[in-house]
Amino acid sequence: MKNVMCILFVLMSLLCNAQDAALFDQGNQSYASGDYQDAINSWSKVVSNGKQSSSLYFNLGNAYYKLNQIGPSVYNYEKALLLDPTNSDIKNNLAFAENARVDAIETLPKSVFSKWYEMISGQFSYEGWATGAVIFSFCFVILFLGYYFAVAERRKRMLFVTSILSLLILFVAIAMAYQTYDDLIKDTPAIIFAESTEVRGEPNMGSEASFTLHEGTKVQILTEEKDWVRIQIADGKDGWMPLSDLKAL
Repeated sequence: MKNVMCILFVLMSLLCNAQDAALFDQGNQSYASGDYQDAINSWSKVVSNGKQSSSLYFNLGNAYYKLNQIGPSVYNYEKALLLDPTNSDIKNNLAFAENARVDAIETLPKSVFSKWYEMISGQFSYEGWATGAVIFSFCFVILFLGYYFAVAERRKRMLFVTSILSLLILFVAIAMAYQTYDDLIKDTPAIIFAESTEVRGEPNMGSEASFTLHEGTKVQILTEEKDWVRIQIADGKDGWMPLSDLKAL
């Protein structure tokens, strides 16, 4: 019975993959013929089936851009960039879509220490830093044991220095692993989908509007409260807006 179930599962998976491939090709054909909405419909079905790829989101971003729908275009380019961060084509098209936005928000200036931290933390993910911490913990133990049992003075001194160096790198790797993981948890970007939305001081329509945002602007979600979400933009301003006016990445 188990073998029959496994065979059925494999057959269903193959059938679903074949259907997704057919939808993807259909979307490509529609896009090539200039029917961008039909291409979006086909590719969106693939996404709704649980399939994700940078090329799929990249194509969706292109189709939405052709229809001048800046919010969905930026959103899909950002999704594609998350899956393929080094892709220059995605970065270029995202820049074009961002230039079409109404809002021109200047980012807050960063301190030298913030720039250094971003440069160092960007070298590895939190998993990479955690792996490095494990590796250097073993290095420290091996080098310290070598120092402890070494007889020659010169060899003993070299092993001691390298073991201390490994210990320092271990502490740095642990700290970076915790910090980068915390950054990942707090990083909750979203894209404005409404043509325009007023950001208010409190989570209700009766509160005073602080400023207005437009379609395609990227924000950070700070907290949610029922049908409202508190957001922050790149220049440090924050406030409340309807949850339905944006879409989290």
